[in-house]
Amino acid sequence: MLSSVHTPRHLLHHRFPTLLPSKPLSPSFSPKSLHTSQTLPLSPSPTPQTSPPTSQILTIRKSLLARRTTALDLAENFLARLRHTEPQLNSFLHVSDAVLKEAEEIDRKIERNEEVGPLAGVMVAVKDNICTVDMPTTAGSRVLEGYRPPFDATAVRKLRESGAILVGKTNLDEFGMGSTTEGSAYQVTANPWDLSRVPGGSSGGSAAAVSARQCVVSLGSDTGGSVRQPASFCGVVGLKPTYGRVSRYGLVAYASSLDVIGCFGSSVADAGILLHAISGHDRFDATSSTRQVPDFPSQFVSKDFFEAKPLKGLRVGVIRETLDDGVDPEVISSVRGATSHLEELGCTVTEVSLPSFSLGLPAYYILASSESSSNLSRYDGVRYGNQVAADELNSLYEHSRAKGFGSEVKMRILMGTYALSAGYYDAYYKRAQQVRTLIRESFKVALDKNDILISPAAPSAAYKIGEKKNDPLAMYAGDIMTVNVNLAGLPALVLPCGFVEGGSNGLPVGFQLIGAAFDEEKLLKVGHIFEQTLQGCNFIPPLVAGDFAC
Repeated sequence: MLSSVHTPRHLLHHRFPTLLPSKPLSPSFSPKSLHTSQTLPLSPSPTPQTSPPTSQILTIRKSLLARRTTALDLAENFLARLRHTEPQLNSFLHVSDAVLKEAEEIDRKIERNEEVGPLAGVMVAVKDNICTVDMPTTAGSRVLEGYRPPFDATAVRKLRESGAILVGKTNLDEFGMGSTTEGSAYQVTANPWDLSRVPGGSSGGSAAAVSARQCVVSLGSDTGGSVRQPASFCGVVGLKPTYGRVSRYGLVAYASSLDVIGCFGSSVADAGILLHAISGHDRFDATSSTRQVPDFPSQFVSKDFFEAKPLKGLRVGVIRETLDDGVDPEVISSVRGATSHLEELGCTVTEVSLPSFSLGLPAYYILASSESSSNLSRYDGVRYGNQVAADELNSLYEHSRAKGFGSEVKMRILMGTYALSAGYYDAYYKRAQQVRTLIRESFKVALDKNDILISPAAPSAAYKIGEKKNDPLAMYAGDIMTVNVNLAGLPALVLPCGFVEGGSNGLPVGFQLIGAAFDEEKLLKVGHIFEQTLQGCNFIPPLVAGDFAC
């Protein structure tokens, strides 16, 4: 349920008087009520950018420390844009009532010449399956409606310690189970590039919020591509770290051996700085790595200091199986254009074959469904989840789960329970684990011969809302480019690289860079150089293009 910005109404009238509806918002107004007010027309088509994307995080920090702006002014601007665009996008399920208060506190610290964190004044959105102590965490499900965690997720705690301002919680497919964000129990999020299309999923709200500049950066979760596919659909940078790089403590579990918390930004630098802030070992998560976190921001040097061939000697392998039939020809063309650009930067590009690549999709859905069957058993109306009144215990379990879970979640629980049952465990779950081992080994062989691997981030650009909702197999097939990376536990970075036909202004397309375990530093360096040297593309959607000159 989308809650209003709880800032006192007289302050809102003073600071942005044109943004309020004529009547007060109820404490729990629905997204539909927003659509009754007049929505903004789309801005004119964006012009090709004349300069590469800059780090919003670094720009904000410099401006604050130089006293050229205040955190309060920045917060007001982002809230104003959020209120203008949210009736059309539905990116957020909850908006914080403490944004302006936290901004004012940052300003007071700067006035007193006190040290502020590296993310001071940066507006960050958080996917609503990551726990926050001051806002509800629903995981997009009715079974957790109204739940307020008594603690922050480790990633959220680190954001607060770095000075970030949490603007709100973003929409998602229920429990992260989906590829369109149509599976939310509350609302459907639209793509900022074309409001009739999906933003991808399950982290569609986080991707749309960054794309529409409703926030600076955002956190999502990635179990089988839920950061990378929406990044491609929405024309933003999406970063899935190595499994264990970021603590999962406070992330609502879907498939525990696959889940990671990932980052969205409008530039590689912003995604990398955000990752640096949330990475590191956590005693509350036994799967978090004890490896030292590299200085990711050190990779982001100015374009003025690039050599003629800044990526000379880098070995790049294009995964042959990702450019076969079933992939949109325009997507293939965009990815091949990206590989040509990498060659111009000095890379040696070759094709590599991963014979087990096509096996990843069925293996992933067996393993993920099996783990979700186990993880979601706790939501029974007694231990966790909203309770439905019943006369006896079994009925209470049945009715609470039947009412609380959506159809997609129920289907995956049933699939997982079947795969784990005594008569079918060896035929499905055990075999899927064997396939997972083959995939890990094939990636290792390929990455021993190449520094990075590349592929499309998705077989197509964003499709229409409702187009695949009733065809789950077609929707699942959209994850074929990303699930193998989760099965192998590797890091991957998705960058926008071009456009395909669609909508009134074209639709963005991203390509995926895959690295060896804990090699995010290399991915960020390559990605930064790529985006800083890419010409003629503006990845600000028409919805807000009038507010920016890139």
